[in-house]
Amino acid sequence: MTYIYTYVRHEDEHELCRLEMRALFGSDARGPILRTDRYVPPSRSPFMRGVIHQVVEADSYEALLERVAEWEAPPNETVKIVSVNDVAYDEEPKWSHTHRRKIEREVGLAYNKAIDLVNPTIEFALLYYDGRWYGGPYEKGEAVWLHHQQKPHSYSTALSTRVARAVVNIAVPTIDEVERVIDPCCGIGTVVVEALSMNVPIEASDINPLVCQGTRENIEHFGYEGVVTKRSIQQVNETYDVAIIDMPYNLFTHITEEEAYDIVRSARVIANRLVVVTIEAMDDVLREVGWTIEDRAIARKGTFERHVLICT
Repeated sequence: MTYIYTYVRHEDEHELCRLEMRALFGSDARGPILRTDRYVPPSRSPFMRGVIHQVVEADSYEALLERVAEWEAPPNETVKIVSVNDVAYDEEPKWSHTHRRKIEREVGLAYNKAIDLVNPTIEFALLYYDGRWYGGPYEKGEAVWLHHQQKPHSYSTALSTRVARAVVNIAVPTIDEVERVIDPCCGIGTVVVEALSMNVPIEASDINPLVCQGTRENIEHFGYEGVVTKRSIQQVNETYDVAIIDMPYNLFTHITEEEAYDIVRSARVIANRLVVVTIEAMDDVLREVGWTIEDRAIARKGTFERHVLICT
């Protein structure tokens, strides 16, 4: 099966989006369309609009009509044809509402089986991109991260929920392959909430007891369950598959360069893999304590930059 993922991301998010693509799929795309044989639920990513489970492909509109007419929906399923060219994809401009409805009607007439425009069990998506037509059952992504923006406790230097969700995906692309994940400098818990919403087995800790309580309340607010411990990273004596550390949390606690060094050195002891988010270059420090930088991206917001690095 081929899956076609459609993406929407701000220009400032291109690098982070492509890093998430590489983590989840092993490859990336410069544009907003990614074709792959790997399946990832689209609601995991803050950048995915949805995924087409491709069953037809054609190099002309006439051939598309023939392919769709030949396709059979599973028994007892009803179908609605939808065009997903309602946004621009690279050089392919956004199609007008009138044009999309025309295409949907014509393809629906060509299919002419089990059509239900009100309560279909399957939305059959049509995508025109780079001179070719694609179609198949469509799975929409849900903006889970958006629901997490309104939480009881937050502070201005925390990661956005959108960036935090991408960071979790970069750190843990295949959830069932990890047993233990830690955010040892969890701050107010933005990363932890996103991880728990995806059933990532994450534990949280922070040296600040007030921050720990705020994280617990944020987790409870969204109906999740998680372990939050008041301790420094140096006090962690268990081992983990992955550590996720947002270094800009030092804006809140004013840690020194030496303390930042100690954090990544301690992470080397407790974790096999590290995804670190930092507002300053840390390449030399990471290498000095034994980490190898495998991949990276910059997440921008205006002139403000956060570096996201994958280390092993």
